Amino acid sequence: MMNSAQPQEGTLGREDGTNVASYRDVRDLFSTNDASKDVLGTKFNTPAEFREAVRAGKFRGPTNGVCPGFMQCNLVVLEEGPAAFDFLLFCQRNKKACPLIEVCDVGSPFAEAVAVGSDLRCDIPKYCIYRNGKLESEVEDATPYWPEKSVAFLIGCSFSYDGALTEAGIPLRSVEQNKNVPMYKTNIPCRRAGNLHGNVVVSMKPIKALDVAKEVEITSKFPQAHGGPLCVGCPEAIGIEDINKPDWGDSVDVLPGEVPVFHACGVTPQQVLMQSGIPFAITHSPGHMFVTDLPSETVI
Repeated sequence: MMNSAQPQEGTLGREDGTNVASYRDVRDLFSTNDASKDVLGTKFNTPAEFREAVRAGKFRGPTNGVCPGFMQCNLVVLEEGPAAFDFLLFCQRNKKACPLIEVCDVGSPFAEAVAVGSDLRCDIPKYCIYRNGKLESEVEDATPYWPEKSVAFLIGCSFSYDGALTEAGIPLRSVEQNKNVPMYKTNIPCRRAGNLHGNVVVSMKPIKALDVAKEVEITSKFPQAHGGPLCVGCPEAIGIEDINKPDWGDSVDVLPGEVPVFHACGVTPQQVLMQSGIPFAITHSPGHMFVTDLPSETVI
C-alpha cells in the first residue's frame, strides 16, 4: 500500500514518497493542450494521426480534451497467469470503475479491434512501471518492459464523453486551466477478485449546480466510460478530506455556484494493483490515455 506521504500537485507519487516527473513540466513543452494539434499547430484529422504524433514523441501531455468524439482508454498490462485472470474477473465484478473495452491476445501489443495500426507499447504519451506493488518509474516508451507473455487490457475512460459535455455547453475546467484532471482515493470498496482488492478511485469535474442534472443525463449514456457520477458534492461522504489535494493529477478551481462531481476513474486498477502487491504491471500514467478509433458512443 502507498504510505501517508502524498504526491505534490501535478506529480505522481512513488511508494517511498518521492515524486516522478511533473505533469506540468511536460505540458509546458507544448504551446497548447488542445490535443487536436501538435506543437506546431498542425490539425490532427484522426486519432491515428494523433497516435502517430505520440509515437514520434511530439505529444507527451495529458489527453483530456484530445480528439473529442472518440473513445479513450486506460491501459493495464500483466503477465499471463493468475494475476491476469484475477484482473479479468475484477473488471467483470467492478464494471463501473473498470468497464472493459478490449483484451489483446497473449503476447500482442496490437489493439486492432479498436485502433487499426496501433501499438500499445508506444502510442500512449506516458506509462507507469510497477514492481511488487510499487511504482518503479514513468517512461515514454514501454517497449523494453513489455512481457513476452503479456495480456493487455483496455478500460474505458471518462475523457470519452468530454466532447458530449462540451457540445452541451458544460465546460471542462481541467482543459480550460491546461491541467490534468484531479483524481482521489475513496472509501468505496471494490468487489474482490482473487488476490485483487482495494477501493475505487474517482476523478472530479466542477459543474454548475444548474447543470448537474444535464451532466448526469449525458454521462449516464456512456456506461463504457464509467457512466454517471458516483457522488455529487459532499466529498467527505466518499472519504475525500480536501478536494484541493488530489492524490493524482492537478487541483482545479471550483467556482461559486459550482459543485464537485465525482466519477469512477480508470486509475482504480493502479491503486488496486499496488495495494495487492502484484509482481509486475505496466499501465498508462494517470491522465495519459490511449486514443482509439471508436466513436465515443460505441457500445461494447
